[in-house]
Amino acid sequence: MDIKLRNLLAEHVSRLEALNFSPTTIRSRVYNVRAFLAWVEERYGVTAPHHLNVAHLRSWQRALSRHRTSHGLPLKPRSVNKFIECVRGFLTDLHEAGHVPNQMINALQYVKVPDLLPKALMHRQVKDLLSRLDTSTPEGHRDRAMLELLYSSGLRAAELLGLSQDDIDFSAGAVRVMGKGRKERVVPVGETALRFLESYLRGVRSLLGRGNTELAVFLDKNGNRMPYHTLRRIVQRIGKDAGLKEPLTAHVFRRSCTSELVRGNANLYHVSRMLGHESLETLKHYVKLNITDIQRTHRETHPREQDEQRRLGEETDPGDTQPDES
Repeated sequence: MDIKLRNLLAEHVSRLEALNFSPTTIRSRVYNVRAFLAWVEERYGVTAPHHLNVAHLRSWQRALSRHRTSHGLPLKPRSVNKFIECVRGFLTDLHEAGHVPNQMINALQYVKVPDLLPKALMHRQVKDLLSRLDTSTPEGHRDRAMLELLYSSGLRAAELLGLSQDDIDFSAGAVRVMGKGRKERVVPVGETALRFLESYLRGVRSLLGRGNTELAVFLDKNGNRMPYHTLRRIVQRIGKDAGLKEPLTAHVFRRSCTSELVRGNANLYHVSRMLGHESLETLKHYVKLNITDIQRTHRETHPREQDEQRRLGEETDPGDTQPDES
């Protein structure tokens, strides 16, 4: 009797759990692999690993490139690569178990991701956005504390929502978070964020969770640990109220924090450790973001550039009739 691909998916999940992948990552991988298995079964009737071949995989990847979202847009390269990463991981397990040959894995190729600068807000934009929040209400004060912490420490949304009260060390000015791969790290928190966080915990949080034994730092309107969809809705509303053209996400605050640190010439190794990155490679886009500041500094401080500015000023002076002899 043929072993089914869907049954082998359960073994793949067990391996991911053994490697300490987060529940969120595992759910995402399972969702993507199931979508792939449903496609090859519907299109080619493939349900067992020995029926799967390279042609099926390449056909599926072409279908990904033709896929359109509910808004009629193609999948972003990063989304395509996420599908490929999940399926390649599944195929790797199948190969190691002797179900498929190695060339099956290499049949799926990652697509090139455009070398774009990350979306981030300037500091003045963040200040304006945060100042608009009404901290006279429990919900408004909670939201201000959340966003101040996101911007100050560059936490991921899951790390923010996973915080419990004993994860915060006010004396050390830091929080303990559980990052990707179930890796724990300690992250510094700035004075402003600490101030809002402390006032929220001491005088506001109890108003949201009356009689509740929940240990989470950030609570929803029912006094329970805030779920991601609630955070997403709150942040989107705040961005819309501030008049931002594009939808605001919690991750924008992480990017904005990173941009400001790099712009301030922070040690990239320290920034990488603070953010929980595996390598410095992730910061390469932010280093490019800093070139505009370098160019402005060069223009404003290099003596030859100052000579040029004076020359241009003299040329536009209607009372000046002398030629430039510099």
